[in-house]
Amino acid sequence: MLESCTDNPPPPHPFIFYWLETTSITLTQVNGQRKYGGPPTGWIGPAPGPGCEVFICCIPRNMFEDCLIPLFQIVAPLYEFRLMMNISGQNRGFAYAKYGRTMDAEAAIRALHLHPLQGGVRLVVRLSTEKRQLCLGELPAGVSEEALLNMLRVVSDGVTGVIVREAGPRGRAASALVLYSSHYTASMALKVLVQAFKKQFGIFITVHWLSGSSKPRHYEREEVGALAYPGPTPVGQALLTPTCFQSVRAASHDPHPQHFSRSCNAVGCLRRVCELYGFGVPLYDVRYHTNTNGFLCVTYSVLVPGLPKPFCGAAKVFPCPSTNTMKDEAHHIAAKQVLKAMGHA
Repeated sequence: MLESCTDNPPPPHPFIFYWLETTSITLTQVNGQRKYGGPPTGWIGPAPGPGCEVFICCIPRNMFEDCLIPLFQIVAPLYEFRLMMNISGQNRGFAYAKYGRTMDAEAAIRALHLHPLQGGVRLVVRLSTEKRQLCLGELPAGVSEEALLNMLRVVSDGVTGVIVREAGPRGRAASALVLYSSHYTASMALKVLVQAFKKQFGIFITVHWLSGSSKPRHYEREEVGALAYPGPTPVGQALLTPTCFQSVRAASHDPHPQHFSRSCNAVGCLRRVCELYGFGVPLYDVRYHTNTNGFLCVTYSVLVPGLPKPFCGAAKVFPCPSTNTMKDEAHHIAAKQVLKAMGHA
């Protein structure tokens, strides 16, 4: 069954009709892509989190879902499959397959990367970046996170978190980082937010991807060689690069930006960042060792559940009269170092 959410969808390939009639598959045409599932009929369980989607490219232009979906369903049940289409009805050479678990996505990469197709072509399959963060600029000075969150939910779907960077001196505009539940909801918001804010609230804002680039995600296919296998990226690691956070600071137009200032406790800042990216609550393991110079040497390990391995390090601190105060100071130092490792000094 083929459904349409656009005025002039491209005609499906002739073989698709027969395949749809002989299976229970339903495809939905919307915004330059043809989608299966999200979730499919009979899906049991929660929506997949980060790390469950694979990016597929080098797809022959005459290959469609009747070949691709059964191929990727061999690995595990599909939560969603999206084939990018152009106006003439050809596929654009790339697609996205989402599974219910990260281990299924990694298994698909191992099983189907460089899978041979007709004419000697080989599929390229790798973990999708699943960008979900948008940067908003030129916001009114003094806008609160709660107010902005309510405004965003009026004009877009899937908003899960907001961090506002307060306006600078002389009435400088504020900026914000917005997290969406999926790349799809974020990309849809990217298309409508500027006009929606103008129409609904009379505000002229700027919107771009967190990476600082306005190019669509499918450009990542140009960075993949036909025989190069970059391997699965640890969940969340690609989201926390120095460039990622530098783009937030650059968007603020502040010559001395400090998104997480020293006056704000680093433990709280780290927790907010982890909540924003869906990484879970950081867990601290701190140990103290006496130093001959009167300092305490603190060794720490901070486990962020959504990242592949803990952050470990050591630092010197002054002894504190209160055990709780010393513990708080050690946690602050550890959290500060983790934020720095994430690219935010």
